[in-house]
Amino acid sequence: MDLSTLSVAQLRDLQQQIPTEIKRREAQEKVNVLNELRAFAKTRGYAIEDLLGKEVKVKTATGNKVKVKYRHPQNLELEWTGRGRKPKWVEAWVANGGSLDNLLV
Repeated sequence: MDLSTLSVAQLRDLQQQIPTEIKRREAQEKVNVLNELRAFAKTRGYAIEDLLGKEVKVKTATGNKVKVKYRHPQNLELEWTGRGRKPKWVEAWVANGGSLDNLLV
């Protein structure tokens, strides 16, 4: 990818997208590795949970994740599902005269 052809605005947009994409790919990679480990253990006659012990919980990325409802317009890493206590960035946004409707995804 030739970054020299991108404008400053395009570079900033790309910079904001990169952390989210890295997190998504890391989560998918973990799921893939875990599935490979499960398959390997199964070929040997074990379940991965048996090998790790019952007190160890194995997480997968297939759980019910709540969708993001609010996102900061300038910093896309700042997200909120709308559940629980308002994050400080949301409180600051509202305190400065902003509306929650402007943050809706």
